[in-house]
Amino acid sequence: MKIAIGSDHAGFHLKQVLIAEMQAIGHEVFDLGAFTDEQPADDYHLTGAQVAERVVSGAVERGVVICGTGIGISIAANKVPGADAALCNDLFTAQMSREHNDAKVLAMGSRVVGEGLAKEILRVWLATPFAGGRHIARNQNLRRIEARYSRGAGTGGGGRAL
Repeated sequence: MKIAIGSDHAGFHLKQVLIAEMQAIGHEVFDLGAFTDEQPADDYHLTGAQVAERVVSGAVERGVVICGTGIGISIAANKVPGADAALCNDLFTAQMSREHNDAKVLAMGSRVVGEGLAKEILRVWLATPFAGGRHIARNQNLRRIEARYSRGAGTGGGGRAL
């Protein structure tokens, strides 16, 4: 599988660990940065969006994003319509994000999970297929909400009430 990965300076070390893990199990990995643990702290939003754009464009099948908590970079990735980034700091949410939500981008917090758990989360997330079934209609509803509030959807970018 082709996977894009990116982090901010806080996630740099964990990103390197996860790149090695993905390569060890046979995945092709595209590192979009950070390339040092000294990168400015305000660049997480750019990296999160770049990873999400690669996934949504079809250049890669999945994405992984990492910052200190995983929160900021997952918000940034989710600004790209269709990215479906899920913040997973345990095995259950990793499994459910794929099985029920068909999440295409995994977000983690390097200050929240240790290396061992992060590798397990990654393995579960990569190995879990989308269950389909009743979850297809639910995910289609997410697409409708996304379209309603996306720019160019006739709302002037401000959205409208549900």
